[in-house]
Order: sequence, then structure tokens, then C-alpha cells
Amino acid sequence: MDAIFRVDGNDVVTSPNAAGPWDPSMQHGSPPAALVVWAAEKIPTPTEMRIARVTVDLLRPVPVAPLTIESEVLREGRKIQLCAVRLSANGVVVVAATVLKIKVQANELPPEADILPVDLPGPDQSPVEDVDFSSSPFVTGMSLRATRGKFGVPGPGAIWYRADRPIVEGAAISQAMRAMIAADFSNGTSAVLNFQQWTFLNADLTVNFARQPVGDWILLDAESWIGPDGAGLAMARLADARGYFGRAVQSLVIEKR
Repeated sequence: MDAIFRVDGNDVVTSPNAAGPWDPSMQHGSPPAALVVWAAEKIPTPTEMRIARVTVDLLRPVPVAPLTIESEVLREGRKIQLCAVRLSANGVVVVAATVLKIKVQANELPPEADILPVDLPGPDQSPVEDVDFSSSPFVTGMSLRATRGKFGVPGPGAIWYRADRPIVEGAAISQAMRAMIAADFSNGTSAVLNFQQWTFLNADLTVNFARQPVGDWILLDAESWIGPDGAGLAMARLADARGYFGRAVQSLVIEKR
């Protein structure tokens, strides 16, 4: 199948195209993060709401294998809804996530609350990043445009990402899903360590949204901080063609190869 996942009820079939760069039997972090959002967006709300925050804990390596998906509402209110989504493999929970939705209501804002514009070249003006740099099958379904730095090259970077392959068969990729897919690339966008000598997997991913993103392209304006004791942070400002809309943070596990 061309899509990453085929979902039938609670059962999920996973395509080999979900594999990431660390291990061919292990999914890239973007597919399960996007699947979590897909499941959360299917949960009805009492009034119109949008996603304001997603936190994904990668409890164990997510295998390129059949999964089971479960979701529930933890808090239902007039202004918010808090959901929990869990992905399991062979009866073991591998991903535990929470998704916060906030009521949509129009506000007449003062000029100082305008969207912060992006002062970097857009995807059409930025050099193409060849996805052959990665051994990850998932990355072959992405388009990258580097406006500052290069993917995997040490130093802060700013790269536009577009998901080109369907995530869930028969379903469009929502705007929140697009943001989550891009956000999981924060550690590679702002690598501090040499990929050939170190691994810096993320154990989690949190994305906060000030507004709903627009368009197919998502910019990560990212940097990483590495601690001396095996942990680190990758952080990114998220933007689209209109300007900045969110922030992403990953907790990194640092190990020498």
C-alpha cells in the first residue's frame, strides 16, 4: 500500500515505508505522532475545537508491525477537551499520548497580536535537500527545502518539510498531522553531534499550537542543546507561509555508537 497505515477499527496495518533511520525494524517518530493526531481528531467534541497541544511519549521502539490503537476522553469541558491515545504492539503499549483541544472562538485582536512573519526564504526559494541522505524509507516520502544549514549537519538549521505520502489510507493529511510529521525532524534539523559517531533519538515530542497551520509546507527553525550526562533537547519554532504558529520540543537520549 502507498499509505503508511491502514486502519480498520482499532487494528492498524503498518507499511514498510514507516521505518526510520536508526533501525529498519523501528518506525520513524513522525508516523506514530501523526497517527495519534488522526485518532484524536476523530473524537467528537461538544463544540468546534482545534488541537492546541500534542504530547507523544515513545515508551518503547515502535515496530514496523501491526498495531492496536485506543483512544479516550480524559476531560470533557465547554472550552477544552483532553484526549488520551495509546498505540500497542503485541499487547504492549509503545506510544502514550495526550492531545489538548481548545474551543474555536473568533476574537478581534489588537495589531500587536499579529502573526510573527518568517524572515527566511520560503520553500520555493530554498535549495532542495536530497532525501537520499537518509537510509530511512519514511524520509523518501518527504520533500525538504533547506533555507539555513543542512539536515544532519551540526549547527542550528531552518528547513521546510512537506509530507508527500498518505499517512492513513483513505484519509487526507490534516494540518495538525503535517505539523507533527515535520516536528519530529527537529533533532536532525539542528544536529549538534555527528550522526556517524552518535545517536540522539527522541524519547518524546511535544508540539504547542498558537493557531492552525496552513498549506503543505511546514518550517522548522531549530536548535539543539546537549547535556554532559546523556540527555539533550531539540527545539524548533514552527511556521508556515503566513508566519510562526507553534513550538516543538524533543527530549533526546544521547549515546555514542
